[in-house]
Amino acid sequence: MIDFGFDKLALIGTVALIVIGPEKLPRVARTVGHMLGKAQRYVADVKAEVNRSIELDELKKMKMQFEDAARDVEGSVRSEVEQAGAAIESSWSDMSGALNSTTTTPLAPPPPQYKRPNKRWRLKRGATPLWYKQRHGIRTRAQSGAARVARFRPPR
Repeated sequence: MIDFGFDKLALIGTVALIVIGPEKLPRVARTVGHMLGKAQRYVADVKAEVNRSIELDELKKMKMQFEDAARDVEGSVRSEVEQAGAAIESSWSDMSGALNSTTTTPLAPPPPQYKRPNKRWRLKRGATPLWYKQRHGIRTRAQSGAARVARFRPPR
């Protein structure tokens, strides 16, 4: 970038004042300022676009790396599952062949019979024992809000 010091800017200003004149100098300076601002914004936009395209390329490369890694993991997991399935299938066929040749009685016990619940099965049973509630002062009977207020209202 061009380095402008104070002395160079003062020289350019005096030459512009002489050449352009004091009447037109503010308008020309404003126009030059607007043009420089537009040029700076254009350069910043170009830089941002280049950075975005570079980041997009990097993201695409990372995406491809992650997809390749996922495919490798998927392939290894699939091969391990297939090997485990083959091992289970071979052991199952060995066991079923041995069972069919030696035993003809059923191995599973009969299903349990239905047993009717106790007489008081609809009552709610608390998990906390009554002796614990009594010792620690936990309420065992519910009262409405009005009954509690009437109970604890000071006498008149």
